[in-house]
Amino acid sequence: MANKWQWQYHMWKLAGRFVCLLPHSIILSAGGMLGRLYYRVAVKQRRRALEQIQERLDLSLAEAEKIIRKSFIKLGQTFLEVLQMPALNKENIKQYITLENRHYLADALAEQKGVVFLTGHLGNWEWFGAALALDGFPVADIVKRQPNDQHTRILNEQRQLFGIEIFASGTNEIFGAAKALKKGKMLAFFADQDAGYDGVFVDFLGKPAATPLGPAMFARKFKSPVVPGFIGRKPDGTHRIILQPPIYYEDTGDPDADLYKLTERMTKIIETAVREYPDEWVWFKKRWNTEVKSS
Repeated sequence: MANKWQWQYHMWKLAGRFVCLLPHSIILSAGGMLGRLYYRVAVKQRRRALEQIQERLDLSLAEAEKIIRKSFIKLGQTFLEVLQMPALNKENIKQYITLENRHYLADALAEQKGVVFLTGHLGNWEWFGAALALDGFPVADIVKRQPNDQHTRILNEQRQLFGIEIFASGTNEIFGAAKALKKGKMLAFFADQDAGYDGVFVDFLGKPAATPLGPAMFARKFKSPVVPGFIGRKPDGTHRIILQPPIYYEDTGDPDADLYKLTERMTKIIETAVREYPDEWVWFKKRWNTEVKSS
């Protein structure tokens, strides 16, 4: 029973071998077609994305459809690029990705307190981690398990190809993540996911959203700088990584308020990125799934 879905793993591995043989231009073209198809057939996701972007960015239906169609196309391209990951290496990565403001992350790591790396589900976040690792940064990720274990397996294998350490959120592996940060690594958090009632409610795009406290808690415990960074797709189909100046946990003597303040500040950074690049974010995510409890 444990191996019931193992055929999916082998299917994706085979598909990946084929994709790795293709030029990037063909991958972009095929991925775009895949994204257009997904836009048509994924009715629930499309409707949720349109509803959420209209409400949160105050757009007309026509404006929303234009952005969401683009986001689905880019998601299709990203999907095939993820299969292409085994073909990435130090020699070819700069053909596909430019890295801006590298010094922010390098200088923060030089403080030797580790780095809480803040990002969200914008652009090709799998290539993001691979590019930083190939550039020599000590990358560790806290990731959420996929609903399908075979998908989790293949994604983790591909991440580990680049020396990325993986820790599953919501498990005892979080202690390993703490050790990685203590050793001076950069620990990446995707802080744009619904955190349930374990998180705190912070306004995100004008509506309270359950937000994880993890990044702020790690920054407080280890006095680590928080470096925000995002990846987006350029008009030619390649990618651009933009790193931002570090921010820090500020201790005023009120731990709860200080954690909330830093979490609020980090959420605002992600919100700004989403507003600037709306067709890069996954709008069908259930970001506002947890409702504020009535008193």
